[in-house]
Amino acid sequence: MRLQKSFLLPFLLLMAIVAAGAFNPGQSIQGSTASTIDTGNTAWMIVATALVMIMTPGLGLFYGGLANKKNIISTVLQSFISLGIISVIWVAFGFSLCFGEDVGGYGIIGNPFTYFMFKGVTLTPQEGSTIPFILFAMFQLKFAVITPALITGSFAQRVKFSAYLIFIVLFFIFIYAPLCHMTWHADGIFFKMGVLDFAGGTVVHLSAGFAALAGAIFLGPRTESERTHEYSNIPLIVIGTGLLWFGWFGFNAGSALACNTVAANAVATTNTAAAAAMVAWVFLDALLGKKISAIGACVGAVVGLVAITPACGFVNTGESIAIGAISAMVSNFAVHYKNKSSLDDTLDVFPCHGVGGMMGMILTGVFAADYGTGITDFGLAYGQTKTFFAEIIALVSVAAYVFFGSYAIYYITNKIKPIRVSKKDEELGLDISQHGESYTFAKINL
Repeated sequence: MRLQKSFLLPFLLLMAIVAAGAFNPGQSIQGSTASTIDTGNTAWMIVATALVMIMTPGLGLFYGGLANKKNIISTVLQSFISLGIISVIWVAFGFSLCFGEDVGGYGIIGNPFTYFMFKGVTLTPQEGSTIPFILFAMFQLKFAVITPALITGSFAQRVKFSAYLIFIVLFFIFIYAPLCHMTWHADGIFFKMGVLDFAGGTVVHLSAGFAALAGAIFLGPRTESERTHEYSNIPLIVIGTGLLWFGWFGFNAGSALACNTVAANAVATTNTAAAAAMVAWVFLDALLGKKISAIGACVGAVVGLVAITPACGFVNTGESIAIGAISAMVSNFAVHYKNKSSLDDTLDVFPCHGVGGMMGMILTGVFAADYGTGITDFGLAYGQTKTFFAEIIALVSVAAYVFFGSYAIYYITNKIKPIRVSKKDEELGLDISQHGESYTFAKINL
């Protein structure tokens, strides 16, 4: 048996984490008492964590259906593998980077040793919380899992799987973790600025969107023969969209971290924005002379879900209609103009997640108000400007940091392991060339 040297370093890293975990006794020995835990809130957050988890395989199905039949398995796996890679890193040091003690008082990154191997991540709630601390950590993990998976649509059908694994580790450490700490940690620089991001408009969608843009530019377009293809399975796209919409209730309403009125409002605004975006997308297509398509309906709904994410706890249902519809129309035009350019963002990640995320941040700054969250700085619609300008500053700075930072990560990854597959492997398809598997339909004789 011949060893594959490209996988030696990650294998040794995994073994080091295994050893560290084996010699970390007592991590969860600390007990809990019924008087400190709200069982209703805890039950809801367990459900919300499971809902967010199902979004990653749902995303894989959504992307897989959009890819061609030679790349459906690789496209699905690029999303699904993130559940494994990021989960292990999260326990080792990832949670600490995001929510550990602030390093240097700069509000940029957490200390990787604060919760190393989940030491101190107990079964008891933190101060001010009513759910076990370990449950909060696992809920936040699912956000970290799906973010690099979102990026994969931009370079689908032309990336080496081994290089992709290196990329997502570096992306998590140098892009996701700092943004998460800056936005959601009490000492984070964006948090102190008053930036409102209820469930991940900045942390998840802006970061994925601009990393996707950098990836599409760095890798360059697919071969001419591969740029035009038939979608592998449109019903699979619909199923993936349904799972994403279903899971997004946990994504957004779960970010209330309790079973309360804020979570209830987030459920309503999430569903309404997705519905308004779906309708706006297909009606705009029809207005422009296109046929109303299943793909258009699905993409529109996803854009609405993206756009409402930062705002869902700070707006009402009427405002969520505006957020969903406006964002869908802007993203629709962004896809149109991208298709006229030389940019080969395979599955339109930047026009949908990047532009949708930007619209969500901007419109949060317009409509934000107190719907049980306790915020005191409202949006432009209420005659206040602080929140709006905080959102704009965060948007611009995050866009620049993620784009240039991700481009540097692609460059470094490419030096470690060439990212782009050969022309021969690209035309053969990544399912065969990278994984030795193929997606076929069995014929049934009736």
